Amino acid sequence: MNYTNIRYSVSDKILTLTLDRPDHLNAFTVGMSHELVDAFQRASDDDQVGAIVVTGEGRAFCAGMDLSVADNVFGLNESLRPTLADLRERADDDDIYHGVRDSGGRVTLAMYDCKKPIIGAINGAAVGIGASMTCAMDIRLASEKAKVGFVFNKIGITPEACSSWFLPRIVGMATALEWCYSGDILDAQTLRDERYVKGVYAPEQLLDAAYAIARKIVVHSPVSIALTRQMMYRNAAEDHPLKAHQVDSLAIFYASLSSGKEGVAAFLEKRPAVFTDKASTDMPSFYPWW
Repeated sequence: MNYTNIRYSVSDKILTLTLDRPDHLNAFTVGMSHELVDAFQRASDDDQVGAIVVTGEGRAFCAGMDLSVADNVFGLNESLRPTLADLRERADDDDIYHGVRDSGGRVTLAMYDCKKPIIGAINGAAVGIGASMTCAMDIRLASEKAKVGFVFNKIGITPEACSSWFLPRIVGMATALEWCYSGDILDAQTLRDERYVKGVYAPEQLLDAAYAIARKIVVHSPVSIALTRQMMYRNAAEDHPLKAHQVDSLAIFYASLSSGKEGVAAFLEKRPAVFTDKASTDMPSFYPWW
């Protein structure tokens, strides 16, 4: 896919995904959603990518959905009357996929399924889908100029992009509800106080801080990183730790036959490990277990 709304740039095993509509404050469009889904799916099996940093070009991260488009601003088919059964039984049928399913949700589901860690570098305004897409990122950093708003109720709609699943897990139910009920624009200090972001940085230091975290990740086994990412998200939502134990056991078993041997040898020999496994081809046979 040729990208016109985003940039995909890889250096030293770090992919920088840049939302690239600066003249529109990187406002989200259906076209951007298709490109982001493709980019996260591509990166998942791109062996040149060990971690992903997402940021915005210019002074905004993403100013929400582009509300200037004609007809249904969310790109949905108003002639349909979908049911939950439609979403559950034929979600990938063309009329449901393109005419009913939330485009932001398709992006965050692609992020959720991605094998590579995702770091958000929130460089400016992030409202609506600009805010909710960051919920699906593993680690979030904010510029001192960042402003985040879950403003859906203000315009008569509801949270999207699976944020009703992600956001309470990050900040707790009460805070998530308050942020959505009020639609307040949250400054960087508030985001840090509520542990939505890991840290707040001067604008010129934000990407360097994100890359510093990414560099710590990309030296490790890409298979163990991919498994860890999916185990944390999926096992944490299970109803009993036994289900985590089942997956943990298989993960340790197969790692002990592969990358674990190099990791142990490197530890004993007091040298950096050199992992040669690939997330594209060397995932263990039980993956994906869900």
